[in-house]
Amino acid sequence: MLEKVKETVAFINSKITIQPEVGIILGTGLGGLVRDIQNQQVLDYTEIPNFPVSTVEGHKGHLIFGELGGKNVVAMQGRFHYYEGYDMQQVTFPVRVLKFLGIKNLFVSNASGGVNPNFEIGDLMIINDHINLLPNPLIGPNISELGPRFPDMSQAYDPKLIALAYNVAKSQGVKTQIGCYVGTSGPTFETPKEYQYFRIIGGDTVGMSTVPEVIVARHMGIPVFAISIITDLGVPGKIVEVTHEEVQRIGQQAEQKMTKIIGEMLRQM
Repeated sequence: MLEKVKETVAFINSKITIQPEVGIILGTGLGGLVRDIQNQQVLDYTEIPNFPVSTVEGHKGHLIFGELGGKNVVAMQGRFHYYEGYDMQQVTFPVRVLKFLGIKNLFVSNASGGVNPNFEIGDLMIINDHINLLPNPLIGPNISELGPRFPDMSQAYDPKLIALAYNVAKSQGVKTQIGCYVGTSGPTFETPKEYQYFRIIGGDTVGMSTVPEVIVARHMGIPVFAISIITDLGVPGKIVEVTHEEVQRIGQQAEQKMTKIIGEMLRQM
């Protein structure tokens, strides 16, 4: 895997002149943040050696370099999921590449279903912990050049970035929640009893991504900030039929609030 990472990084560096400080992974319906990235240099995933290809509607499949909030960034407009048939090394391969491109922090976003009864559709939730119900992406031989065999996960989400996000959101008058994200395989949305189970075990929201990317980032020592847009509710009495199109629509509506928070965080970092 390490040789493939280095091969991919060499190709990207031959095409791009911007050295990114921050990586950003954009979730379902959240790719619009790239409109605010200045001086863009863009690569299509299909151009990049060893890179997977997005197969999900709402994930464009572009690697976008540029400036946001006064920082050089690289944004993944589209991520990869276990339910697409990729293995965990493929799902998290781009995070390895971002590390070798030089990022110092990783920002991750997603759309998710709220199981906390205090949440409403359209809320933003700053993630402060997760519960992993997916295969762990570090299973298999460990490559010591990437990270330790048994990485610590007591602070999977960086406390300083969480505090910064909370203060930025407050100054902008944007309501935010803080809580725990449950990562599941999908692609089915959850049954009422599954929603109940996720709440019982400590979850505030549930989704089909993010956790593998965070584990791999922390394996390599990258501080992580993650934010989730609540696009549907798995709360008794509020559960309705969910479609991918509806998730995208809600995500796009709340996207501007998320974009403002991330842009100001970058300015203050």
